[in-house]
Amino acid sequence: METPTVRWRRLLPRTPARWAAAVAVLAVLVGGGTWTAVADDGPPAVQREDRMLRPGGVEIDTSYFTAGGSGKRPAVLIGHGFGGSKNDVRAQAEKLAADGYAVLTWSARGFGKSGGAISLNDPEGEVKDVSGLIDWLAGRPEVELDKKGDPRVGLTGASYGGAVSLLAAGYDQRVDAIAPVITYWNLADALFPDGVFKKLWAGIFVTSGGGCEKFEKKLCEMYERVAVSGKPDAAASELLTERSPSAVADRIKVPSLLVQGQSDSLFPLGHADSMQKAISANGAPVSVDWISGGHDGGDSETARVEGRIGSWFDRYLKEETGTDTGPAFRVTRTGGIDSTDGAALKRGASSDTYPGLRSGGREIPLRATGGGGASAGTGAGSGTETGSGTATKPTGSAETFRNPAGAVPPAISAVPGVGGGLSQLSSLGVGLSLDFPGQFGRFESAPLATSVHVTGTPTVRVNVKEAAGQDAVLFGKVYDVSPDGRQQVLPSQLVAPYRITPDQQGKPIELALPAVDHEFDAGHRMRLVFSATDLGYASPAEPATYTVTADGPLTVPTAPAVATAAATLPWWTWGLPAAALVIAAGLLITARRRTATPAPDPALTDVPLQITGLSKKYAKSVDRYAVRELSFRVEKGQVLGLLGPNGAGKTTTLRMLMGLITPDEGEIRVFGQAIRPGAPVLSRVGAFVEGAGFLPHLSGRANLDLYWQATGRPAEDAHIEEALEIAGLGDALARAVRTYSQGMRQRLAIAQAMLGMPDLLILDEPTNGLDPPQIREMRDVMIRYAAGGRTVIVSSHLLSEVEQSCTHLVVMDRGRLVQAGPVAEITGSGDMILVTVAETVSEPLAEKVASLPGIGSAVRTDDGRGLLVRLDGATTSRLVADLVRLDVPVTGVGPHRRLEDAFLTLISGGAA
Repeated sequence: METPTVRWRRLLPRTPARWAAAVAVLAVLVGGGTWTAVADDGPPAVQREDRMLRPGGVEIDTSYFTAGGSGKRPAVLIGHGFGGSKNDVRAQAEKLAADGYAVLTWSARGFGKSGGAISLNDPEGEVKDVSGLIDWLAGRPEVELDKKGDPRVGLTGASYGGAVSLLAAGYDQRVDAIAPVITYWNLADALFPDGVFKKLWAGIFVTSGGGCEKFEKKLCEMYERVAVSGKPDAAASELLTERSPSAVADRIKVPSLLVQGQSDSLFPLGHADSMQKAISANGAPVSVDWISGGHDGGDSETARVEGRIGSWFDRYLKEETGTDTGPAFRVTRTGGIDSTDGAALKRGASSDTYPGLRSGGREIPLRATGGGGASAGTGAGSGTETGSGTATKPTGSAETFRNPAGAVPPAISAVPGVGGGLSQLSSLGVGLSLDFPGQFGRFESAPLATSVHVTGTPTVRVNVKEAAGQDAVLFGKVYDVSPDGRQQVLPSQLVAPYRITPDQQGKPIELALPAVDHEFDAGHRMRLVFSATDLGYASPAEPATYTVTADGPLTVPTAPAVATAAATLPWWTWGLPAAALVIAAGLLITARRRTATPAPDPALTDVPLQITGLSKKYAKSVDRYAVRELSFRVEKGQVLGLLGPNGAGKTTTLRMLMGLITPDEGEIRVFGQAIRPGAPVLSRVGAFVEGAGFLPHLSGRANLDLYWQATGRPAEDAHIEEALEIAGLGDALARAVRTYSQGMRQRLAIAQAMLGMPDLLILDEPTNGLDPPQIREMRDVMIRYAAGGRTVIVSSHLLSEVEQSCTHLVVMDRGRLVQAGPVAEITGSGDMILVTVAETVSEPLAEKVASLPGIGSAVRTDDGRGLLVRLDGATTSRLVADLVRLDVPVTGVGPHRRLEDAFLTLISGGAA
């Protein structure tokens, strides 16, 4: 019996021209029926059941999600973050249910509608609740069982929910796979690192839980005791440790995907490192993924992370052995800066093995600079670094500085609650970090001969002395200093605390600095700073004098096995429509009746697009123009945004550019070739517009093959393997498209659009229907695509997205060109800063900010939850520092988005 794919191939003609004609007809038919197919054959509807359960003697509010079918399926439990509830993870639950899982979410004790007191994942409390929920799943008829009472089950969750995933895997052997996100390994190490109290995060922890009275009594007493003394005691550390995943390190033996945040001063990267070492030592498969964001804000990469978690469970719960679960190690790296919000543009780097935090150590000589306190060194032995990376070893140099009485004013690094804005500033190359004179010691490298990409934990050997023989509490950090020395950036705003006891003083000890992934450019310097205070931590109230001597170079890990590559491209697009297939057919059908084409212009051979005097009248009109006297040019590597209100002529322009309609006047040249219907140079142009045109009964791979055959171009020109890598559909490529979810169709659509790797890619409203994470991923793809030397033209009504993704703009109105040029020229200078805050800004506060030195003006936003600040000499970092001192609850800082204002002004003739 022949398959549908074979039957369609048998029925279709074999000559290229007939292929194209047949595909054109099929495309029209399918184009008319796709929407019905999507409605009828899309993912099954997700059913949700809410109920109260008592798995551990306390009422727990749960939601249970399933979708279609009567077959057995694995189960997934999703925990929420601290201070949240089951409602926070509903969207992820629905996606997993639609993908064939039975999904159970719940509000942990003390949160949402659940009863009980918060006991911080106590094995006899929250962990016991999870085991009871697994018992309940084992009794569901649709849940797959490994044996009676033992369901096939995985756990995931972020932060608090991630920790309980790890703990459940240690305490309940029925757990089959886990995927904890931005969580802790040892809560005592997180809140009391090296015996130093992380007071701001601890306070936020308690407050976000609803206050001390919401916690188990002994936890509340412990917190208040430590908060008053400013120093954790052994009982406090023991209490938190026994409720941490590290307590069952030898019992976690299931496949584990560990997702940790780089912008995270609460649970830094070292926690994931400890998890990886322990779980892999137990013989279980482990992958580690360092995302851009974290508890301090930044991009949480939700769509990518949830997609990878889904693949992880497909592999280890559904046992789909062909599923790609990703590399053993992946890190998101910065690749430029968004033009509006200061967020780093992302690309991935990976390796087949986990490198740890100290792989590929490179020695960077240091010298004391006397920048913060009294330098005890002579400057001798500063050391130099050669282009090959060899270094001379420095001799000892020392810095002496003081801890002020009351430990105020404190230095500033990460500020919980303001972290999102600060992380963005860090990626901008601005950052906020303050070290007060006399309160820190500074050691600095010579300018780097070559760039150095640090991935992991830098280390340094030092000799520390406290003059009165008491504990020395220090805070270490490594800055990236610009060649002129005027700008220093603290990567991810991270600092490492140290408590150095008297018995450790007076002899060399090795200190580990914060783990980061950061590139120090050639010509920049590394600046190692030890401060006596930090805003986020408790320092001794008694004044003290510290002397720190550098006993060797700064050793930075470079993780040479980690290679940066183009990140897997996401599912952000609509499908290539039936119209595209019609275009391909039309190019062949009309080949014999093409009109004479003007000779190529050799001067424009390397110019992707030049439009000159282009005009097109409306049908049956002698004087009404859709496009009139339009001229502009696009260069290689540009992402050009085509903007204009409805009726501006954007779509007509794109249709003429793709050869679908002929202009009345003017000329379009692509790489020097004049555009006519069927012009050969159109093979270098890819078009991407709304509406998918896939044949629903064929597989994803068959759809791609069919499309490419319809173009009549050689199979070797398709670059189909690159397109399949872009799609990232794995085994789903062999399934019928009618079984695909919307996201899978989008992934297939981008692969189809990229077939042939066109030099000029045209996207018409590509973000329609996408959620914010998908829009951001789509933006990153456009930027990466153009960075490879290709060109992208995008028409969109989302001005903020255009401003962030495009390098150049063409603004049209009523068919005419209004303005063309770089985004920065059209939007104006970047001296206007938008500051968002957590509460309403009062008018007196706005006036106080406006009176600060170097501030031209400060005006409240319309909603009262922000300030528009015009800088007049002040820097962004100084502004943020002043706001922190004024107790302004800053949540974000970035350049003010002004494309909308510029756009409205342009299309209104300057009246706006």
